[in-house]
Amino acid sequence: MNSETLRRDFGGDIIEPGGPEYDAASRTVLVAGTPAYVLRPKSVKDVQLAVEFAAASGLAPAVRGGGHAFTGFGTNDGGIVIDLSQLADVEIIDDDRRLVRIGGGATWGQVATALAPHGLAISSGDTKSVGVGGLTLSGGIGWKVRKYGLALDQLVGAELVTAEGDVVLANAEENPELFWALRGGGGNFGIVTAFEFAAHPTTDVFFGKIAFPAAELATVLRGWAAYVRTAPEELTSIANFANPFLGGPEAPLEIELLFDGDDTDLAAAAIDPIRALGTVIHDEVELKPYPEVLVDGMTPPPGIQLVTRSGFADKESVPDVLRILAETGRSQGSPIMAVRSVGGAVSRVADDATSYAHRQAELMFATTIIGPPPAIAAAGPGFEALWGRLAPHVNGAYANFLASATDDDVAAVYPAATYERLAAVKREYDPFNLFSGNHNVRPAA
Repeated sequence: MNSETLRRDFGGDIIEPGGPEYDAASRTVLVAGTPAYVLRPKSVKDVQLAVEFAAASGLAPAVRGGGHAFTGFGTNDGGIVIDLSQLADVEIIDDDRRLVRIGGGATWGQVATALAPHGLAISSGDTKSVGVGGLTLSGGIGWKVRKYGLALDQLVGAELVTAEGDVVLANAEENPELFWALRGGGGNFGIVTAFEFAAHPTTDVFFGKIAFPAAELATVLRGWAAYVRTAPEELTSIANFANPFLGGPEAPLEIELLFDGDDTDLAAAAIDPIRALGTVIHDEVELKPYPEVLVDGMTPPPGIQLVTRSGFADKESVPDVLRILAETGRSQGSPIMAVRSVGGAVSRVADDATSYAHRQAELMFATTIIGPPPAIAAAGPGFEALWGRLAPHVNGAYANFLASATDDDVAAVYPAATYERLAAVKREYDPFNLFSGNHNVRPAA
């Protein structure tokens, strides 16, 4: 297919350099790009045409949902961006089974808002503008994760355009191996134009932050990690500290939490043990509708970069990981620290049931540096030194919180056996690795 055929047959928007929309359309939330084309399909047929054009032209495709990937997967230089933002319908297709069909370009804010009037929710991430596709295909650790699992654990089917331009369905009965691969394997296998999820009933939820002084960081952090191991699964929480905008090494430790329910007594029973861990200096937990829990995504000012790196800690490695993070967090120049409780429903899924490979982790943690390029460069040696200390205690990486996609990153995301099985699926659905703009699994030989 050539560009003339594309212009004749494509029903969506075609944006090229020099056009009035190009500057905004060419970049993602975090990364600027210079693609040759930005294509915004309005239909599945448009997605097929976009894939066929990419394959025929030899221009690398970048697939964009919400555009929040730290790696900038949603744009590129000199290639084609396939922006799915106009495929964003959210429809309840089976009331009895609470099945929801969601367009591949929808965001989680759109989903939460659409489902709220029906008293339904899907456990997703924590940001309104994050795309359903990117988050789900690589995991989905959100505010209901301990009770309902990852976003991908609630996925029951997907509609996919392959590298050949074919439309295929993947679920437990139809193309089950592809369905296995999609749940954790990222964007390696094609473009998902629609997802089908099983939603759950929801009430208002208790949500907010409880803050402790930086001087109590190490003890409160240890106590929090010990408590969340056996806390009610309705409780999901994140420990945030060393925020440079709140004082760096003197920043408070903030335990941000959600209790999934509106019963005041049950919520207090679950949350009070956290309050008892230290000297509470701020407590703003309150009852609110679930859609209001999701926050607006941050778009950094021009010239500001974010570099983030993530890892998992299992039960045995938790003490060492927390000790190293707490020591670093109390020192000058520390990255921003975030430690998320997992376990619960995530760990009850068999390790090989999906291609998400970190079921038994108790905690997922991420470290982030932010600033202009000179500040990022200056912080680099300390950042690498921190991860050198952590390396013996880290079990894998969470793809959604990685700012790079090196071979080492891919090996951390996908253990060898998982990678081998994914590579076989890749060979079947994308043998020439058209979809390589991701934590790439290369087709098996």
